[in-house]
Amino acid sequence: MKSTWVLLVLLLAGTAAAEIDFELEGLDGNAYRLADYRGDWVVVNYWATWCAPCRKEIPDLSQLHDARSDITVLGLAFEDTSVEDFERFLEQFPASYPILLVDVYDPPEALGAPRALPTTFLVNANGEKVHTWIGPVTSTMITEWIEQHG
Repeated sequence: MKSTWVLLVLLLAGTAAAEIDFELEGLDGNAYRLADYRGDWVVVNYWATWCAPCRKEIPDLSQLHDARSDITVLGLAFEDTSVEDFERFLEQFPASYPILLVDVYDPPEALGAPRALPTTFLVNANGEKVHTWIGPVTSTMITEWIEQHG
């Protein structure tokens, strides 16, 4: 029985979340590094201009980004298109959070390519990826998860 307990402890120890990091260029030309947001919750949202659920998320994620000083939203534009196309899109669907440009052929290793759009990752204050939503997400879903598990 003791060996089973030791094995369980070792397995659980191996499942601890590890810090993740990436650096991407923003639509504004600045470099954004995930590690710069340690101490805050970070919502990392993969999206594309052609994705209707992604467009629907932008106002709600902007409100979350603006309303909570402990939560930062980063929008990862996962689409092979020009900066000008993104800028035109954001005139119709403005985002108050940084939009980061992802090379669809070389996405951040810490996250990989999304299996579907939108895909949203929640990163805790220690820089650990703690939850993933595949498909549409709302600010309520995010804040409820933080309140229950944070």
